[in-house]
Amino acid sequence: MTLSFNPDSVPVPSGHHIGGRFVDLPGEEIAVLRPSDEKPMGQITDGGAVAVDMAVVAAKKALAETGWARMNPRDRAKVLFRFAEKIEEKAIYLGRLEAMGSSRLISGTVTGDAVRTAGVVRYFAEYCDKLEGIVTATKADTLSYTRREPYGIAGAIVPWNFPMITAAWKFAPALAAGNAVIMKTSELTPHSLLALAECAAEAGLPGGLFNVINGWGHTTGAAIVAHPAIGIVSFTGSTKTGAAIMSLAANSGIKPVVLELGGKSPQIVTHDPGDMETVATRVATAFMANAGQVCTLASRLIVQRSVADELVERVLAKARVIKPGPTWDETTTFAPIISATQFNRIDAMVQQTVQQGAEVLTGGQRLEGPNAGNFYAPTVLANVSRDNLGFTDEFFGPVMNVTTFDDIEEAIAEAQHPTYGLAASVHTQDLKVALKVADAVEAGMVWVNQHGRDPEFTYAAGGWKGAGFGKDMGRAGIEEFTRQKAVWINYN
Repeated sequence: MTLSFNPDSVPVPSGHHIGGRFVDLPGEEIAVLRPSDEKPMGQITDGGAVAVDMAVVAAKKALAETGWARMNPRDRAKVLFRFAEKIEEKAIYLGRLEAMGSSRLISGTVTGDAVRTAGVVRYFAEYCDKLEGIVTATKADTLSYTRREPYGIAGAIVPWNFPMITAAWKFAPALAAGNAVIMKTSELTPHSLLALAECAAEAGLPGGLFNVINGWGHTTGAAIVAHPAIGIVSFTGSTKTGAAIMSLAANSGIKPVVLELGGKSPQIVTHDPGDMETVATRVATAFMANAGQVCTLASRLIVQRSVADELVERVLAKARVIKPGPTWDETTTFAPIISATQFNRIDAMVQQTVQQGAEVLTGGQRLEGPNAGNFYAPTVLANVSRDNLGFTDEFFGPVMNVTTFDDIEEAIAEAQHPTYGLAASVHTQDLKVALKVADAVEAGMVWVNQHGRDPEFTYAAGGWKGAGFGKDMGRAGIEEFTRQKAVWINYN
């Protein structure tokens, strides 16, 4: 199947999706550009409090009229299974929208992102009848048990780097648990999520249970967090914004938040990592995938001194042979940065890092592509001290620092970060060393002999420290969208 396509031939949805249909509302107009060529893709409006209020009314009505939270859980699952099937039916369309509007390459969006989004929905549909409580030990003539119940309306605010997948990590478990969902798109990548909402409506999900609205974070996003009828908020994005959401959620009426935030994830390579070419491919991919616009990006390479020169040279070679290009061309191997603003932020951080004493081994500048997209060259830096901006802050771009070590204790100490603890990896053939690193590194996720999640759904994703708290995916991912009720019955 040929995946390349003409972006001008793809219809683009518009409006907010509220109550099971597209709705046009007045508001500040926001132009949406295609990252690959900076041409207009469409236009949205900032929904603000008006759109959020409308979505809350629709959600309340749907919950009351359908009994979504109280219905036979297997009946709820049937609707979600149809939703997953509809996503798969429209995988080509959804994949094209995702590639046009984001930094995701068409080589991965149709067969990867769209199919995985359907898989997430199907996975949580299977959980509908598996949310169980417990019966606790008591004296005679009493019964004590706990049960899990939905919050009612769940708010979700999603990022621009993996729009469909990160959205599914939130709306699928929330719906499966019996909640209605109000989701804010990123103003940079709204269209694939609007199309997903339409898929839900076509699959028979009652209107009002899954609402997708557009707007700025400080207006529409803030209105979601502060709305008294929204019982929980799940957010993926920067640590700074996550802190603001925590504060607003507390000050506007206490409610739980689930936060998956930034990272400065290390990957440790020991003297015996296995085939060096294979390891170099892993290391290079771990900081260049999606042009480095990944929360779990392996932005710090910590390599044993005896193999450092060979590994770094192999990684540098791979960084120099990528093919930048439009996301709708299946031969493109390297994506653009999502926007000019983000490009300039990355470049300013790299230049400041160099001014503070770092050495550029490759990259550190604009990468000329075939069109007007903002492509940043894969960048590898050496001599980045722990008080350097390049160590303390997240680039969220294709930038990696290199540090060497002599013994594994030194590597573990170097891997710890004062602010972040999202993910880490270790490449070694020594199982004892692998387990030691996994136990010692302060991170919510640790991988051995790979860096990054497999397309699986069973294990939870989330970070420690400034990388957030709470979990997406796995059993924990659906339990986040439920609250526990304890019941005590004295039947004597």
